Amino acid sequence: MNKNFYITTPIYYPSAKPHMGHAYSSIIADFFARFKRIDGFNVNFLTGTDEHGLKIQRAAEDKKIEPLKFCDEISQTFRDLSKTLNLTNTDFIRTTEKRHKLSVEALWKELKKNGEIYLSKYSGWYSVSDEAFYSDNEIEDFEGNKQAITSKSKVEWVDEESYFFRLSKWEKPLLDYYNNNPDFISPSSRKNEVISFVKSGLKDLSVSRKSFSWGIKVPDDKDHVIYVWLDALTNYLSAINYPNTDDSLYQKFWPANIHLIGKDILRFHAIYWPAFLLAAKIPLPKKVYGHGWILSGEEKMSKSKGNILDPIEIVNQYGIDPLRYYLIKEVSFGNDGNISQERLEDCINSDLANNFGNLCQRVTAFTIKNCDSKIPSQVRFENEDLKILDNFKLNLDLIRKKIDNQDINFYIDFIVNSLFEANKYFNDQEPWNKKEDLLRLNTIIYTTLEIVRKISFMLYPIIPESALKALKIFQINEKQIEFATLENHNYLKKNSNIKKIEILFKKIEKKND
Repeated sequence: MNKNFYITTPIYYPSAKPHMGHAYSSIIADFFARFKRIDGFNVNFLTGTDEHGLKIQRAAEDKKIEPLKFCDEISQTFRDLSKTLNLTNTDFIRTTEKRHKLSVEALWKELKKNGEIYLSKYSGWYSVSDEAFYSDNEIEDFEGNKQAITSKSKVEWVDEESYFFRLSKWEKPLLDYYNNNPDFISPSSRKNEVISFVKSGLKDLSVSRKSFSWGIKVPDDKDHVIYVWLDALTNYLSAINYPNTDDSLYQKFWPANIHLIGKDILRFHAIYWPAFLLAAKIPLPKKVYGHGWILSGEEKMSKSKGNILDPIEIVNQYGIDPLRYYLIKEVSFGNDGNISQERLEDCINSDLANNFGNLCQRVTAFTIKNCDSKIPSQVRFENEDLKILDNFKLNLDLIRKKIDNQDINFYIDFIVNSLFEANKYFNDQEPWNKKEDLLRLNTIIYTTLEIVRKISFMLYPIIPESALKALKIFQINEKQIEFATLENHNYLKKNSNIKKIEILFKKIEKKND
């Protein structure tokens, strides 16, 4: 079995500070990366910033600074966000880096060599905000201007010499690929959207611009810069040292297991990117997953609307783990979701403080008082104990399968149900009434402690800081975490010491209406 796993976020466009949509993509990717690590995988987790294009050039001009200096400043905020969100990305790529420029030039030359690129003239609608070309049927009139129907971004008429990629040539091969690889695009609603678009007919794609200069120059024609999306998408290869296909990074991690993206950039990843790769004779990534938006009210967040939700503010107020938990639990993965302060506080109070934190403290305090701070050494499991213990082992393969299908909802529901069952077990068994039957008391304590350990392992990809605090009960640190231990309910070493746990989550005092 191949135990390498390569996951990518979109590379973020640093024309403004990060918002909740950026945080959501990154947190979800980190969840998958952490799960795969504790399941024994060697993980390559990539994020970064996309720093070329007309939008960046204009933003820099507005601030009267050089584009690279502008990108240096904004890109650093995204790098800082990775730390704030407690991401475990193994790389952070910038499209202004030399390694990226070399990869983009190599891909361009390969496409040119294969006869996939030709020089002609482009006339049509272009959105600077989206860095995307639109056909007549994809735009509408709005208050005297033209805008893209999907993104509502303003479009401009462009008429200039351009290099074109023979996208139309790949219409049937793409449809065949989607048919032969049904899991390539997820969720299924996104796949249907892509197939419908491709079936409507693909036109050759303009892949260079002459009207601005901030970008990677076309090899052998410095009057043109390479289209920002051909440039940006190549980051997934440049981070693993393409075109050096003999490099160990490339050998281990390409094709990527999953490109995790927002649904608004699905076309670029599910149509243009695979077409570029097919044309260059490079294997395609295994999956493109287009998740929904994090909405502000009922609208997508955008700088122009002034409805940006700042993840830093929420982290400063509530902490990073509650935000991670909320986004993973309360947003149905694949669909749009909202941030609700009331629901976030409910999650903290009910799920995290009451169900998880309180269970950890109750069983730990009881053990310290009644078992001299040691894991019981004399136990005898009965059916009711084995039932709750074996639930994890019996479902482990199913959990792995659900994760590989990006079924986050199953995973979090399993944990919430496990927490409910663990609390119910401890309450129903009433160890405080078993002090005359020490064997039974010890068995209940051992079983509950082991369930706390298992749940803490499973919560680690979601709320890593808090899960690690819980695992300190058993003197388990981050380097010792291996998900396979869930298969063995006798993992806890009998007669070993346990430690008192601090309060994991402070309950939010809610104001009365």
